[in-house]
Amino acid sequence: MNKRHIYNSGIIGNCNFIAHVHKSTNINWLCWPTFEDSFIFGCLLDTEKGGEFNIRLDDSHITSNQYYLENTNILVTEVKGEHSGFRVIDFAPRFIQYDRYYKPLMLIRIVEPLYGNPSVRVNCHPKANYGKDDFKKFRGSNHILFEHAEENMRLTTNIPISHFFDQEEGNFILSDKKYMILSYGNTFEAPLMQTAEEFLIKTKIYWRRWTKKANIPNFYQEHIIRSALVLKLHQYEDTGAIIASSTTSLPESPGSGRNWDYRYCWVRDSYYVLTALSHIGKFDELEEFANYITNITQSDSGRLQPLYGILGRKILTETTLDYLEGYRGNKPVRIGNQAYEHIQNDVYGQAMIALLPLYTDNRFPMDERKDAKSWLKYILEKIKMTIDEKDAGIWEFRNIANHHAYSNLFQWAGASAALKIAVQNNYKDIEEQAKVLMDKAADYIEKCYDPETQVYRNSDEGSNLDASTLQLIMMNYLDPSSERAKKHLEAVEKELKGKNGLFYRYLHKDDFGKPKTTFLVCAFWYVEALACVGRLEEAQQTFEKLLSYGNPLKLFSEDVNEDDGSQWGNFPQAYSHVGLMNAAYRIAIKLDKPIFIK
Repeated sequence: MNKRHIYNSGIIGNCNFIAHVHKSTNINWLCWPTFEDSFIFGCLLDTEKGGEFNIRLDDSHITSNQYYLENTNILVTEVKGEHSGFRVIDFAPRFIQYDRYYKPLMLIRIVEPLYGNPSVRVNCHPKANYGKDDFKKFRGSNHILFEHAEENMRLTTNIPISHFFDQEEGNFILSDKKYMILSYGNTFEAPLMQTAEEFLIKTKIYWRRWTKKANIPNFYQEHIIRSALVLKLHQYEDTGAIIASSTTSLPESPGSGRNWDYRYCWVRDSYYVLTALSHIGKFDELEEFANYITNITQSDSGRLQPLYGILGRKILTETTLDYLEGYRGNKPVRIGNQAYEHIQNDVYGQAMIALLPLYTDNRFPMDERKDAKSWLKYILEKIKMTIDEKDAGIWEFRNIANHHAYSNLFQWAGASAALKIAVQNNYKDIEEQAKVLMDKAADYIEKCYDPETQVYRNSDEGSNLDASTLQLIMMNYLDPSSERAKKHLEAVEKELKGKNGLFYRYLHKDDFGKPKTTFLVCAFWYVEALACVGRLEEAQQTFEKLLSYGNPLKLFSEDVNEDDGSQWGNFPQAYSHVGLMNAAYRIAIKLDKPIFIK
């Protein structure tokens, strides 16, 4: 077996930004001031032009390991040499202050010796304009001011400032705790040590309270808790948007060219995210995300796009940054995502069922949702307008259009959700329209059925199979106890199942050839499908195998190579963690063990 490739880093954040901390201590990815902006540290994509913020140990036989403080997003990195070692605590402040969340653009690093007399060097070299430009550095008495155009940042520390400017004699003996606070906008003026320690305590309390108030099934709790914490970090709290990943251009497989920018919100995948939030009882986050989707649908009078920016931006022009070397030399490096131009007609049904709880769950007051009827009419008209069209499908084929079973499934599910809301509110005209659209969508789905092989193809043309059709079972279009559901599952798994429960999206050629890696969320869908049809023991066994594909911090990538278990694709991938949470919940319910820890 080849050496397994994993992403040796963890993430910290505060729902305002996400930073990646490599186990070498380097901040190898951080975009400021928002997820969508240029990196200020980006050596993940270019070791020369990406800048750095690291703490190096001058010793021999150096090893390192990372762990989170239990039930928090506070990351600890321990670096150990033959004669000395140190520890770094990295976190982004988040806690309640003055009746609102305090979540500044601030990264705090606390460095302390573990043993011996560690000789260390700290380097902090941010970059601007995606690595094209340097920040100018200005020395203060106990801080460094970084400036570029209209941007400025401030690094405040009790490390002597000279060590940051002397490239040859920058080492110093770490004899006591050192603090570094990097803040955007040159706003930090508070006492350094007191602030760092106080913010650490308050942030720890915040995350542990957040975790305690989550409904976590007593089934692989540690993995579900970590996944929930990861998902929380991917929500941009100012708008409620949840991004797929905080990174761009990490390849789906080496040399594939499948390097995409995932720092956006896929409305098209909203159902899965909201389902996961609902399962763990995080209704504030659910409502914030649902409000983001509502704002998108109400402000976009034309077609709904598959994805939008975190502020609702529509135009996400895709460009390549040829001057960056790419992750491990994998080009191109892309910013923006052309998929915003794609026709993906499942998005209307996704939006409809995503907002279903706001209109049917009594925990959300109806007087906050007075626009129900007009909104229902809007979505149903969009489904009606697009239901006969071909589209790019869930996997965003760039030069392939078909009537995809998955798109029609979510049109069916969206109309079904509209029917439920209409019945509850006695909207007779909408009831009739919803029933008509459900029947029409079902007709299209049935055109994808092959009676000889007893399987639903991915579209009404050809014979290609697709993991997305597992949703026919999970969405209860097919009765999970029926022979048709069981035969469909058997046929799909026969073609797309990889080793140890891994699962391919599809195996036919697309715009970039045949996929070379499995798609992790599809493997978790497979687990759910197994549980649905009653193959519960297999579901548990498969789920347990899939857990091994996380990194040591229980963080999961988008893609996995089935031959060696290597992690690929953008990382960590929020939807992989969503898939894990939903699969665990499905098994727990089937086991009749929804023992919630609250």
